Amino acid sequence: MNELYVIKNGESLRCGYTTGSCATGAAKAAALMLLSKEKLDYIKIDTPSGIELNLKVESPHIDEEYASCCIVKDAGDDPDVTDGMEIYARVSKREDSEIVILGGEGIGKITRSGFWGEAGDSAINPVPRKMIIAELSKISKIGFNVLIYAPAGREIAKKTFNANLGIMEGISIIGTKGIVEPMSEEALKKSIYIEIDEVYERGIRELVLFPGNYGEGVAGSLNLQGANIKISNYIGEVLLYSKNKGFKKITLVGHIGKLCKLSIGAFNTHSKVCDVRIEAFIYYLALCGASIELINSVNECKNSEEALKLIKNSSNERAIDKMIEGCRDRIRRYVKEDAFNIEVIMYSMDYGILGSGGMR
Repeated sequence: MNELYVIKNGESLRCGYTTGSCATGAAKAAALMLLSKEKLDYIKIDTPSGIELNLKVESPHIDEEYASCCIVKDAGDDPDVTDGMEIYARVSKREDSEIVILGGEGIGKITRSGFWGEAGDSAINPVPRKMIIAELSKISKIGFNVLIYAPAGREIAKKTFNANLGIMEGISIIGTKGIVEPMSEEALKKSIYIEIDEVYERGIRELVLFPGNYGEGVAGSLNLQGANIKISNYIGEVLLYSKNKGFKKITLVGHIGKLCKLSIGAFNTHSKVCDVRIEAFIYYLALCGASIELINSVNECKNSEEALKLIKNSSNERAIDKMIEGCRDRIRRYVKEDAFNIEVIMYSMDYGILGSGGMR
């Protein structure tokens, strides 16, 4: 990889590349070796970020029926449990023109259908799949079978939150840009504050805040009034900064898995800081007088979407309305202003916008 750096808070930090880029590079290199019967030392791929990667090919193997190799994941200066792990691809020819991508050893399996895919599918996200297909389509019009595998995947997955997402037995092949851009926590918060300052200086007095990329898409689809700011997990600190800056109205848009934590007073929603999602559901179900049978069932859930489905199916949606109210109340308490103009929009991957007061 050509060395790529970013400056964060005056510090030069080296970028890395995603597991999706590793899988794409390994698949392309294996396909080229299969066709040429010659081993490769490096492989170039394009990424969705527009940056070309030149990746070192490791463990190349060519057989009559297939070729395989691996790319070693490099996270740069970003802390990542997958840094240094080997992502392999094994490629063989097909008799048609299809490119079929499957996950093998160490690649997680989706156990519950939803946002991440269908139950039984390999946990190879849509963007990496598109990257693999695009790169293989550049080199030949024939079809390929592509098996992505990671020998250390099962062990590495134990250090991730895959199990909470219903992804078992391995890692996920992920990445929306192909590049890992490192950023320290303090640098990230400062960059958010700088963005808020710039919005204020332009005379804008309304903000739309959201934790991540998907929330940004939801916010955009709702045509909300105000400047859009991505705030990661720092909900409390950004809200307080925005209030003290002088903004007149703030709309917070977030997935129920993040905002349920906020509803019981967790203002940093990173799973490493707190994971009280199921406890939040139980709290609001209890306030609404839900049955002990439902509460016990929710207590067995592994993630927020699973809990929400049980609540929806039992006609206890009032607990979700109360949860949204709880978010607003907690925010006003946190910023110490009862009249603080805050709107909370909570969404689900499976059900869209939630809450009778928040339907659009």
